[in-house]
Amino acid sequence: MAASVKVAVRVRPFNSRETSRDAKCVIQMQGSSTCECIWNPKQPKEAAKNFSFDYSYWSHSTEDDPAFTSQRQVYLDIGEEMLLHAFEGYNVCIFAYGQTGAGKSYTMMGKQEPGQQGIIPQMCEDLFKRTSENTDPDLSYSVEVSYMEIYCERVRDLLNPKSKGALRVREHPIMGPYVEDLSKLAVTSYADIRDLMDAGNKARTVAATNMNETSSRSHAVFTIVFTQRRRDQLTSLDTEKVSKVSLVDLAGSERADSSGAKGVRLKEGANINKSLTTLGKVISALAEMQNSKRRKSEFIPYRDSVLTWILKENLGGNSRTAMIAALSPADINYEETLSTLRYADRAKQIRCNAVINEDPNARLIRELKEEVNRLRDLLLSQGLINNNRMGVTLMPADPASNGAPPTSAPVPGEGPASESDPASLDGHGQLEEFQGEMITNEEAVERLKETEKIMAELNETWEEKLRKTESIRLERESILAEMGVSIKEDGGTVGVFSPKGTPHLVNLNEDPLMSECLLYYIKEGVTRVGQKDVDIKLSGQFIKEQHCVFYSYINQNGEGKRCACVRE
Repeated sequence: MAASVKVAVRVRPFNSRETSRDAKCVIQMQGSSTCECIWNPKQPKEAAKNFSFDYSYWSHSTEDDPAFTSQRQVYLDIGEEMLLHAFEGYNVCIFAYGQTGAGKSYTMMGKQEPGQQGIIPQMCEDLFKRTSENTDPDLSYSVEVSYMEIYCERVRDLLNPKSKGALRVREHPIMGPYVEDLSKLAVTSYADIRDLMDAGNKARTVAATNMNETSSRSHAVFTIVFTQRRRDQLTSLDTEKVSKVSLVDLAGSERADSSGAKGVRLKEGANINKSLTTLGKVISALAEMQNSKRRKSEFIPYRDSVLTWILKENLGGNSRTAMIAALSPADINYEETLSTLRYADRAKQIRCNAVINEDPNARLIRELKEEVNRLRDLLLSQGLINNNRMGVTLMPADPASNGAPPTSAPVPGEGPASESDPASLDGHGQLEEFQGEMITNEEAVERLKETEKIMAELNETWEEKLRKTESIRLERESILAEMGVSIKEDGGTVGVFSPKGTPHLVNLNEDPLMSECLLYYIKEGVTRVGQKDVDIKLSGQFIKEQHCVFYSYINQNGEGKRCACVRE
């Protein structure tokens, strides 16, 4: 079902920076569906520019103002509607856009205070409230969540403490773009989601700039996979509806001269602006495609940025999508605000063809099995795997051929895949056409492994997912305990203690109240201590620039660490 992207704009109050500079408001709103006008403070005689959107929220004044829009009202208008679409079986996406410090994170996440929660926590709470009211014995629900950030065009898992490096973004011919090895954690209550959300927010990359003290330096994507299972008593068949809810908090666009970004902050801002520029190009191309007759010939630059690649389905595919444009009403931010309004005006022209995801797992597993069978027959014909239908066993490489594929092609009519598989080999081991593309033997083996890995994840039981979630929680607590952070059973932090398994220094101070307040961890390998170009920086009358070096290594039995100190 084709539907346009819903677009809302929200005007925030002046911040301290704008108040100190005696900023003037340049935006007026009339009605709940019209952003009436914005005028240029440098050209007062110029006519005001008018824009119209699905929703316009005036949060510039106080709650005493009848026109003031609260966090709850924003959720009821946008979040609740999207949650109802998720219950219907549609994929859903809500993303917030605007310049840095415009109020995007506040609208999406909010604060942990009564009446200050954003769309994401309110939607999660409402989701479990509605599922708990279910009285149908044949209907059951399950919820999984994942939380990632895109920092400098690299994807990082915010919920898995073992995930250190950047995750790969891949695109499957059936599933579309996805993040490989991104953890999906099973949750059974709103409290579980709240704890995971809090852990992810603490791991997210933020920094202070001149325009925002807690500026988001990365794009955050919080995903909820909501599954509804219904048992048909007449046919004894189970049907499923799986909805993917993507809630996106984009990093703010910024200008280096306004934000005062230098060094690392400048590099971060450049990557943020690059991805947002690509997002703008995608939105413009999709908007033009709706007004053009040559729809299929238009090129959409999804892969120019990791952000647009991941959000490919949400922007122009199978999804019900809503955009919230956060605005600053100050005259000193006129150009950025006008750019955001134009951005939102283009977005409302996009139409997404959302469909109800009726029993997608069964259909997906069937298609994946068909692909596995085609790939296995193709590889069997080349002698690269054993003829074992219960699993894939790669044949060892022939030393004489240095790992090269067999030189003799199978005789037509005798190979296992000669009748069913149209693909064949040329003289250089290059497979001919497979599903409309040319792939080599190595690529076929890699795709076979990838598809079977996806099938294993789809066939994972709910109990296995709960056990996996519990094991990750225990790993997180063990890592914190090793660092000296004590955790209660309910997840609350008790305090800091001297860690047993990690070598460390404890500070001494002439003031007894300041002693033992700092812990300096000695990393594995070499740790330099001193005042200049060192790992642990100390100050004092008798501390040298290169004071000493600690050497830390694991014992031969692997049970503990030993540490030695050498004076420079």
